Amino acid sequence: MRNTFIDELVTLAATNDNIALIVGDLGYGVIEPFADRFPDRFINAGVAEQNMTGLAAGMASEGYHVFTYSIANFPTFRCAEQIRNDVDYHKLPVTVVAVGGGLAYGNLGYSHHAVQDYALMRCLPNMLIAAPGDPMEVRACMRYLVDNPQPSYLRLGKAGETIRHDVVPIVSPGKWLSLTPESTTERTILTTGTSLGIASPWINRQVEMEGYALHTLPLWGMPSKSHQASEVCKWCNVITLEDHLIDGGFGSWLIESLILKPELIVRLQVKALSSIVCGMVGSQETLISAAGLID
Repeated sequence: MRNTFIDELVTLAATNDNIALIVGDLGYGVIEPFADRFPDRFINAGVAEQNMTGLAAGMASEGYHVFTYSIANFPTFRCAEQIRNDVDYHKLPVTVVAVGGGLAYGNLGYSHHAVQDYALMRCLPNMLIAAPGDPMEVRACMRYLVDNPQPSYLRLGKAGETIRHDVVPIVSPGKWLSLTPESTTERTILTTGTSLGIASPWINRQVEMEGYALHTLPLWGMPSKSHQASEVCKWCNVITLEDHLIDGGFGSWLIESLILKPELIVRLQVKALSSIVCGMVGSQETLISAAGLID
């Protein structure tokens, strides 16, 4: 996903002079195509994420669409106040890019476990969460964000994610994307972000999942809650799957969206990470397995 992100950013920046990239002294081996081609729109802010976000907000107020880029929790939790007060409050076109969502950097320990980031970012009223499930969804989300500049959070996997879409899909906030052929099933699994990589083999391996459809929701946030009841109405059973803690996560967000339609809540089942992973160090697959999401 990292390489797809930078490739799409370069393509978009070629026709959008207002696109800028700021990094927190990370991303080497990935960001060079942008830095080399657009040196006047690339800044390394150093290991100073709060300054990076404040700088991005200032540039955004002058007409730039700024992408800030760093690993996991560094561009989010480390500068939460700047995101809340400088970016979201003023509705500025800053896209916070976090690489290694979920447990992608699990072998570096809890400081790099991005398992509470949805909880932080989705409580901001103007923030759009972009959580692509494969490289094609990365391109789709990037194109939407550039066409609709606003406060946004782009949560990427680390590398090696399988391509699940044949073409770049059309995405919009709150819109579910189908990854299975049309069928008569009344049950579906709904994922967001890199948990799509868990869901596909999960359906194939677990007998009780046989016959489930599969959907992703790449763009969501507080404003798009109102669209969810009409989507849930189409299904007798919806299982949400995410590489995030259940508290404040994607499944919790979907339950909240149905608060005025409580009769629909019983149709939902939430699969999320167990908090046991917060005290563990290991590979992504090892930790996801320990959390109970894969065999």
